[in-house]
Amino acid sequence: MNFITTIRFAFLITAAATISSCGSSADSDNVEGNDTASLVNSEKDTRAQNVLAGAKYNSSYLNPIDNVSKYSTAAARALNLGVYGTDLSFTSIFDQTQESMLYLRCTNKLATSLGISGAFDEATTSRIEANLENRDSLLTIISDSYWNADSYLKENGQPGVSALIIAGGWIEGLYIATQIANATKNEDIITRIGEQKISLDNLVGLLDTYKTTNDGVNSTFLQLQELKTIYDGIEVKSAETEVSTDKKEGVTTIDNKSSYKLSPEQLKAISEKCAQIRNKIIQ
Repeated sequence: MNFITTIRFAFLITAAATISSCGSSADSDNVEGNDTASLVNSEKDTRAQNVLAGAKYNSSYLNPIDNVSKYSTAAARALNLGVYGTDLSFTSIFDQTQESMLYLRCTNKLATSLGISGAFDEATTSRIEANLENRDSLLTIISDSYWNADSYLKENGQPGVSALIIAGGWIEGLYIATQIANATKNEDIITRIGEQKISLDNLVGLLDTYKTTNDGVNSTFLQLQELKTIYDGIEVKSAETEVSTDKKEGVTTIDNKSSYKLSPEQLKAISEKCAQIRNKIIQ
């Protein structure tokens, strides 16, 4: 289980669920490609379809910026660094330039308090400011920043802190998605929420690895186990295998697709449990 596997939902669920179309921008920031950047582009290409369907920007979905000063423990700071990272992505998706800068300051503050300010240094901030009007590049830069933070924490013996950042971002992404789904009744968004069954399994596995080394990880692990119990009840239909070949690149892709049938009752249960966990994180 690695960072790339889990981070894709944490910072891209709102993009996948709410952007009407998200092809590559012709005037992108030309960020040098790595696995994270490739994942960002791949995820948006395959997931971001015409599913806006009435979804509007709503700042009430986000963790208020005034909360940033009250996170005094390393666990709370790590979890909310993930939360604010997702909120930053959300404001960027809806072109909320002023709020994007406010949420960027929140991530900077928490990253500094955790000793990982290098992931959100002046150069990164400048790149984000320069790309506030370019959603594709902006999401890539944000994701890369969290990749750098993850690498630093692991290299310095703090993988549990990294796991909490991922968990906070994931929960915030799911929370925003459920809020939008309940407001719009959009079937595409509801489907995306059901598909997070695998992501949650991976995230719980990640937290399980570090739960004995960090009290904050153990607490979050137990809460997500409760959410996993609800997800375990989702019906999974047999996978369909699709094989496609890019003749120009000479690359063949094999994609195994499973469908996840999410009932209204399950959506309600997931929404309520997610909100409960998320409120504990941000309070």
